[in-house]
Amino acid sequence: MGTIRANRLRVIRTVSSLRRALELHRRPSERVALVPTMGALHRGHMALVREAQRRSKRVIVSIFVNPTQFAPNEDFASYPRNFSTDLKVLRDAQVDFVWAPPVEVMYPDGFATRLAPEGAAKADLEDRFRPHFFGGVATVVAKLFTQVSPDFALFGQKDYQQLRVVTQMAKDLDLPVKVIGVPTVREPDGLALSSRNVYLSTTERAVAPMIHRVLTSCAARIKSGEKVDRVLNVGRIEFDLAGFALDYLEARHAMTLAPISSTKDGPIRLLAAARLGKTRLIDNIAV
Repeated sequence: MGTIRANRLRVIRTVSSLRRALELHRRPSERVALVPTMGALHRGHMALVREAQRRSKRVIVSIFVNPTQFAPNEDFASYPRNFSTDLKVLRDAQVDFVWAPPVEVMYPDGFATRLAPEGAAKADLEDRFRPHFFGGVATVVAKLFTQVSPDFALFGQKDYQQLRVVTQMAKDLDLPVKVIGVPTVREPDGLALSSRNVYLSTTERAVAPMIHRVLTSCAARIKSGEKVDRVLNVGRIEFDLAGFALDYLEARHAMTLAPISSTKDGPIRLLAAARLGKTRLIDNIAV
């Protein structure tokens, strides 16, 4: 199966069809933007689409649930998928192309090359709990960048460590794409939008916004001059009292993700990951 027409939206499933479709738009006046997703689209994804449309004449959204970034104990099989709903949302948003390759197109028999990112990918944050994750992300994003050859690629700041890894990967490999981080989209109560929020029970959903409240409080206290270590220790206690199983709450350099001890060490990003029941939530804010 090559290309399916659906009004203006074109759904593409093979690399050869993708390159033929995009070849028509390789003009200086027609910049192309890529929004990589794993589907289950929400308002956060659509904020990326709107920013892509602002910057480029043509927008391509990839939908691919990447198996190489899931460990055996993670939720690959149950990860939310609703392709037909995603297509309707993208058609209504007047997206030009959807790149939706099957697994056998992305990882054909004999596939033997994987990236092993370091730097921000070895920051002892997400990589401490998901050591496989950034190798899978870097490999699939590098493939997407070479398949689509976009001028811009849009990523949400909610997955901040991922954003830093992808940005560095594109720079290190001299890929001619500008990686753009788009601010996190939140519910009115502060909870960062995520496809995994559907896993939360009603009780857990009521508690979940606490992750953003704790981050916001910590950032304000650090700005006011309190010692970073003390602020983080109080924040960790607050997570515990709220019923979270905390993986980490850290203050890091906003660009390198190296540990910092005071505001003098550079721009600071606060990052947290915690579990509520079976759902793992991540969030971050600038200080």
